[in-house]
Amino acid sequence: QVQLVESGGGLVQAGGSLRLSCAASGRTFSRYAMGWFRQAPGKEREFVAAISWSGGSIYYVDSVKGRFTISRDNAKNMVYLQMNSLKPEDTAVYYCAAQLDYIPGVAYEYDYWGQGTQVTVSS
Repeated sequence: QVQLVESGGGLVQAGGSLRLSCAASGRTFSRYAMGWFRQAPGKEREFVAAISWSGGSIYYVDSVKGRFTISRDNAKNMVYLQMNSLKPEDTAVYYCAAQLDYIPGVAYEYDYWGQGTQVTVSS
């Protein structure tokens, strides 16, 4: 069982930066691949980024490549999403998720989800 709690969302102007954090409970955090998803109003949940249990494999959706960076600290049971050069279209609720397999971009493959944190980018 893994419980996930996101933080770090907020309101930022276009071009600004935010760092999202996801705190995980449980002693087996290092066994889980982690992902970030987002959901904008009226839209389906979208894959953003994923990182393998070791951090050795990382995937991003094309729209955030070069702007977002996913990382993890297994000693602290934390995963992060550094978001730079933010755009209004990045506005969404951001969720972190965990899975024991590593099928990065598929939401239903993730076993545990956080409650989400709102990111709003103004133009």
